[in-house]
Amino acid sequence: MKQKFNIIRSTCVPLPLENVDTDQIIPARFLKATNKEGFGDNLFRDWRYDKEGNPVKDFVLNKPEYGGCILVVGKNFGSGSSREHAAWAIAGYGFRVVVSSFFADIHKNNELNNFVLPVVVSEQFLQELFQCIDNNPKTEVEVDLPNQTITNLANGKSELFDINAYKKHCLVNGLDDIDFLLQNIDKIEEWERTNS
Repeated sequence: MKQKFNIIRSTCVPLPLENVDTDQIIPARFLKATNKEGFGDNLFRDWRYDKEGNPVKDFVLNKPEYGGCILVVGKNFGSGSSREHAAWAIAGYGFRVVVSSFFADIHKNNELNNFVLPVVVSEQFLQELFQCIDNNPKTEVEVDLPNQTITNLANGKSELFDINAYKKHCLVNGLDDIDFLLQNIDKIEEWERTNS
């Protein structure tokens, strides 16, 4: 069982760039590993560190004023290759929610499979959120998965967001696909008995 989702309230890390692809999220040279450990250390590696491995001072993950478990990004996030390692890196860093006006489909599903909630908002909501965070890095957002709402607590504005009903069930109950199957093993075995 993974950490269950309910209502998440957090400050945000803003990355107002569009068309961020999976190679920028986790560069290809880090894809040799076969388990999820350590990927968060290399999230946005080539933006976060210079060629000598020193932190780039003005990159958002290196700015002490920004933190929290919600990443706010520009539209078309996660385009490019379908590498699941990008979602591993986002989850490994500690993000539980990513907010954008558009996600690449495969990356969106990879996030869901790794217990990161991708929340699609309108372009206006996204730009207002970026502005609020820019004005005050302590701006908080509330993401209510059961009611499928996201609220910018700086201005009180809310939007509904869509999520696949099965994935919502899994996130709310802390289940991955295997956990879900194991929970339903009796039903599966009953179906096999009556249909064989």
